[in-house]
Amino acid sequence: MPDPAIEIESLEVVRGGNQVVRSISLAIEAGTITGLLGPSGCGKTTLMRSIVGAQITAAGRVKVLGREAGSRELRPLVGYVTQAPSVYGDLTVQENLEYFGRVVGAPGARATETIGTVGLSDYTDRLVASLSGGERARVSLASALLNRPRILILDEPTVGLDPVLRAELWRDFRELADGGVTLLVSSHVMDEAGECDDLLLMREGRLLRQCAPDELRRETGQQDLGRAFLKVIEMAGRS
Repeated sequence: MPDPAIEIESLEVVRGGNQVVRSISLAIEAGTITGLLGPSGCGKTTLMRSIVGAQITAAGRVKVLGREAGSRELRPLVGYVTQAPSVYGDLTVQENLEYFGRVVGAPGARATETIGTVGLSDYTDRLVASLSGGERARVSLASALLNRPRILILDEPTVGLDPVLRAELWRDFRELADGGVTLLVSSHVMDEAGECDDLLLMREGRLLRQCAPDELRRETGQQDLGRAFLKVIEMAGRS
């Protein structure tokens, strides 16, 4: 078996005196979409920041592509899209991508190529401030793709989007995974769980379960993944 793209052992994070991640261990295979699911405030963003290397941890180990999280050599290999679009509203789509391309040292033609990858070729001269929420999310995604990362961390990228835009983004994610990129996508919308190859179910800083969507359905006897997650919480309360 190939080495995992992401491997975490006994991770703990304490912030403000509160333990927000509690002894989490997991492994994520390369070239897959893993959904990180759970209610707001359960520790999803903290876990993702730990993988990116932007979070101080209290204990445990996080390895990405065989290296310690946050290592200098990982910077061009890991893309991170935060909840809020991290692009400039007073610049056009093209200007944003050219600017971020210069920051990361991407070739000049990469901006136009990446804009096409996320389906925004018709919007290159539009100010980002004039775009819809879904379009701005795609500009943020494009900026994270400039370096052609091997790992892509997406923190609730579809929040606030209508169902059509959400479906379009998930198609983009599947195409990236089919091309070999490893995606970790957080959400608190359980109907997105079915789009993933593997699921991480979190609650109150703990990892309750890691499994494929169909495995979760079989184990809980629930076809609806939202109900299945509730069943996992119920079973965890009994143990």
